[in-house]
Amino acid sequence: MSSAPTNPWGRVDDDGNVYVKTADGERLIGQWPGGDPAEAMSLYVRRYEGLEVEVDLLEKRLEGGTVSPDDAAKAVTKVRALLVDAQAMGDLDALVKRLDALQPAIDKHREERKAERAAKVAEAQTEKTRIAEAAEKIAAGNDWKSGADKLRALLDEWKALPRLSKSADDALWHRFSSARTTYTRHRKAHFGEQSTQRDAAKVTKEKLIVEAEALSTSTEWGPTAGKYRDLMAEWKKAGSAPRNVEDKLWKKFRAAQDAFFTARDEANEALDAEYEVNAEKKLEILADAEKLLPIKNVDAARKAWLDIADRWEAAGKVPRAKIGEFEGRIRKIEQAIKDATESQWKKTDPEKSARADDMISKLQRAIDEVQAKLDAAEAKGDTKKAKDLTSDLESKQAFLEMAKKAQADFS
Repeated sequence: MSSAPTNPWGRVDDDGNVYVKTADGERLIGQWPGGDPAEAMSLYVRRYEGLEVEVDLLEKRLEGGTVSPDDAAKAVTKVRALLVDAQAMGDLDALVKRLDALQPAIDKHREERKAERAAKVAEAQTEKTRIAEAAEKIAAGNDWKSGADKLRALLDEWKALPRLSKSADDALWHRFSSARTTYTRHRKAHFGEQSTQRDAAKVTKEKLIVEAEALSTSTEWGPTAGKYRDLMAEWKKAGSAPRNVEDKLWKKFRAAQDAFFTARDEANEALDAEYEVNAEKKLEILADAEKLLPIKNVDAARKAWLDIADRWEAAGKVPRAKIGEFEGRIRKIEQAIKDATESQWKKTDPEKSARADDMISKLQRAIDEVQAKLDAAEAKGDTKKAKDLTSDLESKQAFLEMAKKAQADFS
């Protein structure tokens, strides 16, 4: 037999018994009868190296934070149990001391984990309180369109958070759940009421359509246009009908309006075409009237104006688009004559008061003649002629008032 190999932590005797040295003395760990002592020692050293690897790995995992404190404690207990009667040759006491040295780190990690959990729970409580308050705010509002989506998003946030203590978690969940229930109930009631209102709006709008269609063939342009304005105001006041019929109802209502206003526009266009002839006449009259400006001879201008005013009324109506322009131009001339007349009367000598008396007499006779014609037109029911004569009468009466005022100045 070859000489026995040496190892500071154990030996193999001549009978093949294998011993390991510990702080408590030698301990028999196995037998290798008739075998090579070197092979025996090599086997038991490899077993020790395996235990050493486990301790190394545990130290590294604990240092790297890849193992929980509880799992680390269990691993220490397991390896410690293996070391008690380990059939391995090496510094077993050193491995035990290394395991003992891990305990403070395990305790530290345990406290850190505990603090982290406490922080997460506190954060979760803050977040769940925020979620409950947000849900209650939504429940107290009337955001019926996006409120439900917001509550679903809050529910997803809730599910992602860790649980609190049972009492705290249950209390906050009760607030959150109650808010969702309240919102859902109010939302359902709102849409139920809205549905009722939409149905009522549908009935109202159907009646308005009937009225609008009945008016669509009317030729009383002014009064009917006013009635359509009233119907439109009622339409807006009625609110929206159900979505599936609102557009159809509006198209029918609008079609009735369009039929009337298209006919009115066509009639007005025809009148405007007819009135173009009158407009040409009035342009000629305006040209004659504007030649009076600036006024140099008041008497001549006033005499010419009386003829121009008669011709103007006799010429008839002009297209609507030209009314403003024409009336503005003719009134400018009329006002200039009135201003010039008043100015002249103020400057006239008392000896010329006779002329004022004569003007008053002439104007009064003219007024009497126009009044007689007006009475006759009204008796015959000729409203157009009566309207024209009324305008002429008002113009002559205005001149009469100025003449009387001048006469008063002379007296």
